[in-house]
Amino acid sequence: MSIRYFEAPDVKKLVDEIAESLDFFHVVPQFVFCFRSKGSTSLRTVARIHGLGKIWQEALNLPPSYVIEVISERYDRLTQAEKEKTIIHELLHIPHTFAGGFRPHKGYIDRETVETFYRKLQMRRAYGKTSI
Repeated sequence: MSIRYFEAPDVKKLVDEIAESLDFFHVVPQFVFCFRSKGSTSLRTVARIHGLGKIWQEALNLPPSYVIEVISERYDRLTQAEKEKTIIHELLHIPHTFAGGFRPHKGYIDRETVETFYRKLQMRRAYGKTSI
């Protein structure tokens, strides 16, 4: 069975709200697309991010863009809190230049960093910055 992709408006809404609430000003919402895949045989991957590299931007005359893919078999079973942490993790891969490249895990993206941003998200919600 091959992997199938479907637009994921629920994920897009969550991405946009988290990016706004956490002041990820470098994330350009209209150029972050969200899809749900079904049929993946990957064992541990819950979500992944894809960037439109410079060569493709030039060849297709398109702006830098990103796709966040959630793997339905794992993502859909998560609690809301775990879904939010997953989205935070994927957003942390987008560099401040928003140029199509990626920020690696090493030295920046780890559980502690994701937890810190998640606590900040919860605090912002509690004090009314953004409701998700």
